Amino acid sequence: MDAVEKIVRTCLYEGYLLWPYRRSALKNVKRWTFGGVYPQACAAALGEPSRMQTQVLLGTAGDTEVTVRVRFLHVVERTVLKEGPDGPEPVDGLTVDGERYLAWQEATERDVLVPVTPNTVLDCAARTAVDIPAGDDREPLVDRTGLHAGTLVRSWKALTGTVETDAERVADGVLRLTVRIDNTTPSPLPAAGARNAREDASAYAFVSTHTVLHSDSGRFISLIDPPEHLRSAAEACENQGTWPVLVGCAVAPWDGGTGAHTMLSSPVTLYDFPAVAPESPGDLFDGGEIDQLLILSVLSLTEEEQAEARACDPRAREILDRCAALRPDELLALHGTIREFRPREDA
Repeated sequence: MDAVEKIVRTCLYEGYLLWPYRRSALKNVKRWTFGGVYPQACAAALGEPSRMQTQVLLGTAGDTEVTVRVRFLHVVERTVLKEGPDGPEPVDGLTVDGERYLAWQEATERDVLVPVTPNTVLDCAARTAVDIPAGDDREPLVDRTGLHAGTLVRSWKALTGTVETDAERVADGVLRLTVRIDNTTPSPLPAAGARNAREDASAYAFVSTHTVLHSDSGRFISLIDPPEHLRSAAEACENQGTWPVLVGCAVAPWDGGTGAHTMLSSPVTLYDFPAVAPESPGDLFDGGEIDQLLILSVLSLTEEEQAEARACDPRAREILDRCAALRPDELLALHGTIREFRPREDA
């Protein structure tokens, strides 16, 4: 996995599940807290957006090609069925051979690819449909004797929407490229005063929505540190629910400033060229915390707490197993690393 993909996935799963990784923990009761694009039918009633918009500056030469990838999480409802004398019946939890499984929510990744030739969308928007059918997946739970004890049913709602792209010229060789993501999924209106209205609507939402823009020949220009003659154009970029930053390797745009071939537009607040520390042993879904502290906290969970975390989500189980398998030298590497030395006057 390259450096760009690492930071994209880290942001995509930011907040997916937080320490102590248990369903009963207060911070995990209200999930899917950012980057949501909700159906137009219910967004206003929930106080949530139905559109996300990214605007960036792109230095071009001729017919530059841009790849736009819209990535988001699709909420998956996990139901536990227990095999009984009258057939399968839904239960809150089921233990099979000492392994417990709880009903809860998971998420799966969705990826919408939109190739764009900016010169062809100058003052003329192009639209790409988002059309994800509803579905379900069944995982049988079989004990060591071969008895079918139950089933995990993972189901998801259909999602529809559009990705709209257009461009306008702001300077010689520089375009403002716009990507708008709209959720048009049919969804029920929330009942007045319903406590879990937002959580119920999340099943119809694009959750943790991110946009990745890449061009081999074009060069995206930093909105944080643009060249002086493009500062006004950068300030005029209107980003709704997201903020684009340069990722990958820095390249010099033709007219100065800081640029790159790839830009990540994320609801997570970032600076240009964010990166995952090479010492990090894997996702902990909380980039705002220090890996070492989180891992030590995971290792301090009681057996009962770990059992609940394992039962909640397969990704929580992976975190527990990964933390338990870390060697002393791997833990020590998380304690602190000097990346570079600089003269004091440059600090």
